[in-house]
Amino acid sequence: MDRQWWKEGIAYQVYVRSFKDSNKDGIGDIHGIIEKLDYLKDLGVNILYLNPINKSPNYDNGYDISDFRDIMDEFGTINDFYNLVSELHKRDMKLILDMVINHTSHLHPWFQESRKSKDNPYRDYYIWHPGKNGKPVNNWGSFFGGSAWEYDETTDEYYLHIFSKEQPDLNWKNEKVREEIKDMIKFWVDKGVDGFRFDAINHLAKDLTFPDGPINKGQVYGDFMSFIQNLPEGHEIIKDIRNSLFKDKNHVIIGETGNISFHNAYLYTGLDRNELDMTFHFDINGIGLGKDPWEKGSVDLAYFKKIISGWQMRDESEGWCPLFYSNHDSTRTVSRLGDDTAYWKESAKMLALLQFTQKGTPFIYYGDEIGMTNAWEFKLEDYRDIQVFNKYKDFVESGLVSEENYLLGLRNTSRDNSRTPMQWDKSSNSGFTVETPWINVNSNYKEINVKKQIEDASSILNFYKQLISLRKSNLALIYGDFNEIHREDKNVYSYMRTLEDSKFLIIANFFGEETDYLLPEDIEFENCELLLSNYDISDHNISSIRLNPYECRLYRLI
Repeated sequence: MDRQWWKEGIAYQVYVRSFKDSNKDGIGDIHGIIEKLDYLKDLGVNILYLNPINKSPNYDNGYDISDFRDIMDEFGTINDFYNLVSELHKRDMKLILDMVINHTSHLHPWFQESRKSKDNPYRDYYIWHPGKNGKPVNNWGSFFGGSAWEYDETTDEYYLHIFSKEQPDLNWKNEKVREEIKDMIKFWVDKGVDGFRFDAINHLAKDLTFPDGPINKGQVYGDFMSFIQNLPEGHEIIKDIRNSLFKDKNHVIIGETGNISFHNAYLYTGLDRNELDMTFHFDINGIGLGKDPWEKGSVDLAYFKKIISGWQMRDESEGWCPLFYSNHDSTRTVSRLGDDTAYWKESAKMLALLQFTQKGTPFIYYGDEIGMTNAWEFKLEDYRDIQVFNKYKDFVESGLVSEENYLLGLRNTSRDNSRTPMQWDKSSNSGFTVETPWINVNSNYKEINVKKQIEDASSILNFYKQLISLRKSNLALIYGDFNEIHREDKNVYSYMRTLEDSKFLIIANFFGEETDYLLPEDIEFENCELLLSNYDISDHNISSIRLNPYECRLYRLI
């Protein structure tokens, strides 16, 4: 075993503006996080991962940075940050920062200079190009809707932005840009940061010949993924960052990498690559969604097994992986992969059991430990994500999708579902703030909240605590071999975790119907000690069992 703190830790992702408001402005902040550190410590968390906290005008909620070396006004001050680091380290907890280095805000001083003239010293910090016949450079479309090119009349040229027009892409072919960013990263390392999650890191290199992409059916713009993602030059950039700043390997380096799967993640995390420690992928983001966004889909368990087990069965030389089902770019775990109505508690626990009994570093997305759900009652005006309104123009105003279906689709797919305020208690605004929150609290907060679940021994929250304790005390659940059982079973996901003499059996019914499970021939229930289940089980000493809806069990083989 190559034992590392970031492999054995329990990580917790906080979307800062939605976690806890301490200064009564309706926006979560750093001091609010500090107030809740003991809650996280009690849960079993020892790694805190924060979405961007740098200075930003917030066109994309912090993913548009205007000053890399300062803190967002709404979140606090640099002294608040120092206090957070101190309080974390006092509790033997680590800090991971989300850092955006693919682009900046259009209000960043570099870009303000860059757009002044073609011969400005900062011009080449960004990607500028003349248009074609009065139109954009090519047919690339932004991830957030509209063209990926924005015309700037000052110099009569276009700049590239693969996200919103307020997020111009940096030109990583410019050596000055590379040195500026590396110096900035070192600034935060020196301030006590223990690791980074680099946003959109596999987009740093781009095909600067700017070819048109094919326009797929139902789309407005060309498919440009092969021109702006996972290019060879990008790997050289990451290696340079690693070799320049992280040779000692005391820090953890994570990259967000779209279109990367268990088949090819080794290109970034292979032990011989000297690049990243983990990649945040998007493999299961679409599982549980319908063919069209406005349709609630069902889980294809065979596909889910293929993906999840695929990550588990990689060779050790291919690197480590994070264990997560949701984050700020997806929807709520229990709403997408479970049942957030009839079997809300059971399915949330089942999904947690799978997450914490597999090989990798678990990342709890804030609120998942209490089973927070999608915001099914949101109206169009309740959303805050820039993507929602940009794509409204592309699809509704163009007539491709009705407004009714677009809204239904948002309730299933919008990132704002995972950004509603943390539900602390049943008081006004769920105890998140005493003022009007920046985005509405989910209407079910009086039933789903931390205070209520602390007092309920059978709650999802207390189930998480039990799971985390079991994981921390059994290295087999961290480093052990993974062996899937009954892959052909259409209802149950089961597997073994084995490390020397320690053996664990995990069984999970993935659906809301009862189902039978046959124990493998080489295992007898007489030799199984039940450690945890989401149902009360009186008798399990039989060779086959009838599993309840979404029932899960963790056994130790003795």
